[in-house]
Amino acid sequence: MRFAHTNIAARDWKTLSEFYIRVFGCRVKPPERKLSGDWLDAATGLQGARLEGVHLLLPGHGDDGPTLEIFTYQDTRASAPMMANCTGFTHIAFEVGDVEATLGAAMEGGGQALGRVTEKAVPGVGLLKLVYFRDPEGNIVEIQSWKK
Repeated sequence: MRFAHTNIAARDWKTLSEFYIRVFGCRVKPPERKLSGDWLDAATGLQGARLEGVHLLLPGHGDDGPTLEIFTYQDTRASAPMMANCTGFTHIAFEVGDVEATLGAAMEGGGQALGRVTEKAVPGVGLLKLVYFRDPEGNIVEIQSWKK
């Protein structure tokens, strides 16, 4: 058993994919997907589901690692903005070398500020530096770095 992917249902899969490629160095894992049919309806519980998008290889895991799947459904529906204390999946996290530089790149790429850069000494683990922000479509992203 192994972890396969996490999906983001996006308003614009191409723009959101480019954000994750530029800011985090994700890479496209071909092919681009254009999916529909009875099998997709049965799997998703939707009727007339049609989607397109891409899988992005996540940094640090190689060509066979887990992916970030970014799809746009033909009938995409808006949802209320998530906060860190909402139930369910709330954010994706990346370990980065420089929190401030990555946050700057994210803001330049259309990200939106949410929290502020914070440091906390974690006994037996090291110094954690982290911040939460929103990607261009409002999904929460955590970036963190650790020093021992």
